[in-house]
Amino acid sequence: MCISAKSLRFDDDSMWVELSDGRTLGVPLVWFPRLLHATLAQRLAYEISRKGLHWDQLDEDISIEGLLAGRGDETRHTPRAAQ
Repeated sequence: MCISAKSLRFDDDSMWVELSDGRTLGVPLVWFPRLLHATLAQRLAYEISRKGLHWDQLDEDISIEGLLAGRGDETRHTPRAAQ
């Protein structure tokens, strides 16, 4: 069975994803800096697909599989010290 998102809502600190299997997943916004720093209007301009969540304006894609595995934004790179 493929678990997908049914709906999405936000509060000041978290994103809440209602899943197709009846669970609701709360995710801290600090895991996703683009969403954390976005306006409410930008956060609400999302699309739900079979595999995840997409924000075109924010260039953000979040998979349900990744959320269930506890993964946040994996696009950030650790800064290297100057050599």
